[in-house]
Amino acid sequence: MSIFSPKQPNASRVLRIGAGASYAGDRVEPATLLAERGALDYLVYETLAERTIALANMERAKNPELGYNELLEDRLSAALPHCKAQGTRIVSSMGAANPLGAQRKTVEIARRLGLGPLKVAAVLGDDVLDYCRAHADTLPIMETGAPLSSLAGQIVSANAYLGADNIVTALEQGADVVLTGRVADCSLFLAPMVLEFGWSQEDWDRLGKGQVAADMVECGANVSGGFFADPGYKDVPELHDLGYPILEVNADGSSVVTKIEGTGGLISRASCLEQMLYEIHDPANYITPDVVVDFTSVQLDEVAPNRVRIRGGTGRARPELLKVSVGIQEGWIGEAEITYAGIGCVERARLAEQVVRERLRIGGVSLQELRVDLIGIDSLHGAQSLPLEHPPYEVRLRFAGRSADRKNAVKLGNEVETLVGKGPGSSSLPRKSVREVVAIYSCLIPRDAVQARIVMETA
Repeated sequence: MSIFSPKQPNASRVLRIGAGASYAGDRVEPATLLAERGALDYLVYETLAERTIALANMERAKNPELGYNELLEDRLSAALPHCKAQGTRIVSSMGAANPLGAQRKTVEIARRLGLGPLKVAAVLGDDVLDYCRAHADTLPIMETGAPLSSLAGQIVSANAYLGADNIVTALEQGADVVLTGRVADCSLFLAPMVLEFGWSQEDWDRLGKGQVAADMVECGANVSGGFFADPGYKDVPELHDLGYPILEVNADGSSVVTKIEGTGGLISRASCLEQMLYEIHDPANYITPDVVVDFTSVQLDEVAPNRVRIRGGTGRARPELLKVSVGIQEGWIGEAEITYAGIGCVERARLAEQVVRERLRIGGVSLQELRVDLIGIDSLHGAQSLPLEHPPYEVRLRFAGRSADRKNAVKLGNEVETLVGKGPGSSSLPRKSVREVVAIYSCLIPRDAVQARIVMETA
């Protein structure tokens, strides 16, 4: 049985959902424009990637007050006044590893701006680190089949992909802003559809269609020309001023994707096709926490400039297991780059590589992996790169080494730095850095291992 109280769908209602972000560091002003001029029912900020939430967990471990999206204050300070004035509700994964911290900050912002009363919900329960640590011997890694306990590094985070159900519950309880941790990206968009149209959680056909619509905008401006332009082949007007997309959803699950008139970018059948195929391994069996989606019957039609109608698609019963993104601390990466210029720059760069390799051997520097690239020549395709027709006048030499301890990662950068004055001539000053390696693995856990709950605060 559905956990929602089914309502009669309003067949005449068109639900407007704006996509205000698609990753942690996305732009602030396009979402503010959506809030101001988009006539939205909902504004969604999707800000999580697998590595993003692992790093957020590490940040929270250092400071319990942090671990939510660092742009939350900038985003909400700009958009909340417009949303409050127009009755637009916000749904976002900006809670990251600390939804309660994000909730406290949002209440503080609302009070400072005098926007109360405002109800802010935090959705908890995606953090399953304790469960994964307790079952590490029996949970197989999806990528390898080996148990989690076989990994050499320390498990620093484990977050289950929750679905739309808890967001719907928070909205039913009157939340004006819903802040989650790790939920499936499209679930942020699907939840308003379920609530507003009264869809049953077992109405797989409508859920499938809603998921298709959500998939079109969950990467934000990708569907409106971002990461699409190729001058002369796929021209995008005013790429610097991309309009972020808006979904217009009907009660039957069909929809139109569009953007605010006068903004840059392009919403076309081609841009929508590229986005629809992005990250989908099996178009007939796309697994989400809410529904298993079949994209094979989807139809896309340009019905007007920057308006594409989405029809078709369907769904089947949701899976009984939830995917978990597991973050593993696997050591350190040392990186260093140095540029050589002038005639013979490639030969001098290759000599510099030999010098560094020998110095690492002499110094007994232990690296599990070392990669050396000539950027612009072989850094992407390696030995398969095309031969040069003309010798370059400059080249960037890049070293990257992975080590179990920070000390050896630092030594790599130091040896590259020492090339200045002790290596080939005519180089730039190098740039070097050291960072932790956070590797991401996946596993599956039973739904009943997740104990989700909602905390509500009022500003």
